[in-house]
Amino acid sequence: MSTTIAPSRRPSRTLSALAVVVLLGLGAVACGDDTSDEVGAEPSGEAATSTTTSTDGRTVEVVATDFAFDGLPEEVPVGTQVTLVNDAGRELHELVAFRLPDDETRTAEELMADPSALGGLLAGAEPTMVLLAEAGAPQIAAVGDGTFTEPGRYLVICAIPTGADPAEYLAAAATSDGPPQVEGGAPHFAHGMWGEVEVVA
Repeated sequence: MSTTIAPSRRPSRTLSALAVVVLLGLGAVACGDDTSDEVGAEPSGEAATSTTTSTDGRTVEVVATDFAFDGLPEEVPVGTQVTLVNDAGRELHELVAFRLPDDETRTAEELMADPSALGGLLAGAEPTMVLLAEAGAPQIAAVGDGTFTEPGRYLVICAIPTGADPAEYLAAAATSDGPPQVEGGAPHFAHGMWGEVEVVA
């Protein structure tokens, strides 16, 4: 069943940025002894599934699974619009894109391996886009419409807590000025659900 966030009650532009900062510490320690799920471990998601070629179209469908962005290209032209489809069994997923500063030279892999540096980098940042989707339901465009409007490098993550109830999370996000306070484990990016997109003029 799909939950709709009314336009006036959508998450604030800084909600996901705040969630990232809060959850980075959680992601570094909440995965127990399974080192394959820790931030900085070899990604089990994006790195293994993204395409290595540029898209020459203007619309890209990215499929969220547990826990990867399938079809996330490495490079797209300015004006490309991303749509998010959730093909997971139960988990709510989001696609949050942050434009990295022009003078930032570290790769996404290096940034994800250093939670404190990433937290500092994103602390004051506003996401370019935030797309959410429940399994089998239409996406919710919480920030932007999924269009990359400016050239640069973008970090793409999913920061939804693992195991969070989708309806509970969306209801909390619609009424919260900060990270939704819901039960759940490590954020999805701690399991490898992250990527990097180069947007070219």
